[in-house]
Amino acid sequence: MRMSGHSSPSRYGADMRSIPAQFPREIDDDGSFVRQPSRFLDCVQPDGTAPYPAEAGRYRLYVSYACPWAHRTIIVRQLKRLHDVVPMTVVNPLRDDRGWGFGDPVGSGVDPSEGFHFLSEAYQLTDPAYDGRVTVPILWDTKTRRVVCNESALLMRVLDVAFDEFTDVRLNLRPAELIAEMDPLEERIYDAVNNGVYRCGFATSQRAYEMAFAALFAMLDELDERLSTRRFLMGAAITEVDWRLFTTLLRFDLVYVTHFKTNQRRIADYANLGPYLRDLYQQPGIAETVDLDQIKRHYFMTHGQLNPSAIVPLGPALDWDRPHGREGIGA
Repeated sequence: MRMSGHSSPSRYGADMRSIPAQFPREIDDDGSFVRQPSRFLDCVQPDGTAPYPAEAGRYRLYVSYACPWAHRTIIVRQLKRLHDVVPMTVVNPLRDDRGWGFGDPVGSGVDPSEGFHFLSEAYQLTDPAYDGRVTVPILWDTKTRRVVCNESALLMRVLDVAFDEFTDVRLNLRPAELIAEMDPLEERIYDAVNNGVYRCGFATSQRAYEMAFAALFAMLDELDERLSTRRFLMGAAITEVDWRLFTTLLRFDLVYVTHFKTNQRRIADYANLGPYLRDLYQQPGIAETVDLDQIKRHYFMTHGQLNPSAIVPLGPALDWDRPHGREGIGA
């Protein structure tokens, strides 16, 4: 396993200035980004029990193509062929200080389903006292006019199993025999990679950034080694953990390397992670869930503290359609 190249204590000495935070309420005393917890955690019940029984057309998924957390749910909805069962609304990728909105410019349009100008209106209808950051994805109940869930990992599971009555696709992204091994791995990947890139990018102290940076690349190195003997993270079949990692890897070379300063290595530089990313991207229907323009415009144009000029880079040149050569790994 390659070493991270990180030295401790910091090579740059004590922090000399206070860096303004992108999300001030989610920064702790040492300058580390601490993501707010998801507020709404209800599930749709496939057995038809209240308060949220599975019904075709009742629920609406609100997403951004730019957001890796929302992208996870877009993928499962796509793979399950739930387009007519769970309609989807896409917000403007250029979020401003009012949050995710509709129309261009943001807030100038109206969500055709509920008449919202901003997604915050859905949060306020559900909980008038809610004062946290408004996030995507959300699953919205059009009957009760409430947010059912805004936790992406839970929504992946809801979309995977709750609407089986209305589709003939079965994914089984959480095989029972793998859960005991998969859940701890998912938690580690979340801490170091999925959220780790944000902990690098939104850190407001050198020490916080370096700690997140070291953890990120140590975990990427470990995953690269793991993938040397198996095609996907849990073996021969794609599971939930693969799609949870995929949406971060997809944005890594495109955005995070420069925007979040995660520049020790690109995913393309890894012997196994690079081909693994291409393998997942080339799965049927997945390329249709990727909007590179919205991803780049969102990150480079909405994080004013990180990119005050809002200039969107023209590169990098990426070729995810190139053969991945992983068909026989672990066979």
